[in-house]
Amino acid sequence: MSSPARSSEARTFLRMSQLPLIAIVGRPNVGKSTLFNRLVGSRRAIVGDEPGITRDRLYGEAHWAGHDFRVVDTGGIIPEEKDFIPSEIFRQARVALDEAALIVMVVDGRTELAAPDLELARLLRKAGKPVFLAVNKVDSAKQEGLAEDFHRLGIRDIFPVSAEHGRGVDELLDAVLAELKDKKTFTTEDTESTEENTEGTTPKGDSYPLSTQESESRNSRRGRKGASRSGSARDARRATHDDLANDQRPTTDDGLVHNVRRTADNDLPESQEPTAESREPSEIRVAIIGHPNVGKSTLLNQLTGSDRAIVSPIPGTTRDAVDEIVERDGKTFRFIDTAGIRRKGKTHLMAEKLSVVMSRKHLESADIALLMIDATEGVSALDAAIAGYAHESGRSVIIVVNKWDLVISGEKKPVSQSRAARIQDHKRPGDRAAYEQRLRYALKFLSYAPLVFISAATGKGVDKIFPLLQEVASERRKRITTGEMNRFLKHVDFDRAAVPVRQRVKILYLTQAAVAPPTFILFTDRQVKLHFSYERFLENQIRRAFGFVGTPIWIKVRAR
Repeated sequence: MSSPARSSEARTFLRMSQLPLIAIVGRPNVGKSTLFNRLVGSRRAIVGDEPGITRDRLYGEAHWAGHDFRVVDTGGIIPEEKDFIPSEIFRQARVALDEAALIVMVVDGRTELAAPDLELARLLRKAGKPVFLAVNKVDSAKQEGLAEDFHRLGIRDIFPVSAEHGRGVDELLDAVLAELKDKKTFTTEDTESTEENTEGTTPKGDSYPLSTQESESRNSRRGRKGASRSGSARDARRATHDDLANDQRPTTDDGLVHNVRRTADNDLPESQEPTAESREPSEIRVAIIGHPNVGKSTLLNQLTGSDRAIVSPIPGTTRDAVDEIVERDGKTFRFIDTAGIRRKGKTHLMAEKLSVVMSRKHLESADIALLMIDATEGVSALDAAIAGYAHESGRSVIIVVNKWDLVISGEKKPVSQSRAARIQDHKRPGDRAAYEQRLRYALKFLSYAPLVFISAATGKGVDKIFPLLQEVASERRKRITTGEMNRFLKHVDFDRAAVPVRQRVKILYLTQAAVAPPTFILFTDRQVKLHFSYERFLENQIRRAFGFVGTPIWIKVRAR
């Protein structure tokens, strides 16, 4: 029987999937991603002056005038282009158009109409769905006349906007909601919520609202006093954001010690301490990380059972992080396909630099990282650096060795770093145990991470990932009582730890202060930095006794 919390999460997930979807389309470099970021209230999409930055579909949630809806950003469309990447972008955009209830076509008001604009407008009119035209980069009232030139596209509803400054976006959203209400795409619950909220709400996300000047001009034009969300709605969203942020943000040492000491002073009986795993989040966030062209997008498509991301042999195909939700065995997983992380010296275009920064950001907001290794290349210095990012940020890690089918078939041989390893490969090609031994040696600091061999292209071995994700997510939030930890300490022989005498300490007691990742406070008789071998010995003993598969363990020392 499912718990009430799980049932509520399922209802929320179902409701969000039923929200109307607005597709933002247009040719490259007209400001689609800027408008998308404006509507969802965050810098979700990478924005730059280089054309063709966005390639995959990006989904987000927006809020306006008491209504929630979804928005999808698409790559720049050139209908007649035959090259691989532009044609794949067009295919992804066609999927978004099929899903959408309404389409917003974006054009650059500072440039003249081009053939791709005319061809795209013709295709959109044939789609049989409401189409609005947003003439972007109209930054002042003097430039509003630029929109008149775009009547040639044959689209009736034209709105001069400035996505960068928020000018005219309110009129566009009002018209969009009016059209969606006429089409009855909103549920009764959404309609009722409109009466409870003020009409002049900003797009979802306080961090990226309409500009103050635009809000004031909007209020003066319409004579409205309410130019922001209702307090209750804002507080609820802010509280939700804070809860999520607190769950991901490492707790400060002072806060941990304060909570531990308060518990110790109260002398709670062991039966009152948390013995079960801490409350699980509504979804498990999984970031797929690795260097370019290792197979991350292919794995995402296999896990989701769809062509969600563009896949090509060209390194650096993925720019924006692409996420997709999958429900499996009563669990909700959000998979995030990140852009390939490169060395700083190998990134030249601004889009590449931003994509690496966003990959690090999405990694730090995830619960689990799927670290992908190319079996035909072995573990490189870049792979070790990427693994270090995940380890140091406290993410749980599962090592995924991809393209293993190419190794066992003999089509490609793994590249070994030493002459002895190359001789061993020649004698035992495709030996999984020998390969794992060399991989573990190169990634010694990830000794706790489970390992799985797969072929993302064929799907072989991919089914093993979901059980591992559930196990690692559970271990990540496991909590051990102070009583159990102190009984465990009595059976640990610390004399076996190779620690210099001057750095040895007397351990008074050990308690777990936090989860995700598991964090332990070690109270000692004096303040001293724990020797690395002592800390490693204690961590290994904790893992031997309690598990914590796939997750790093943080140990902090405090003098009593």
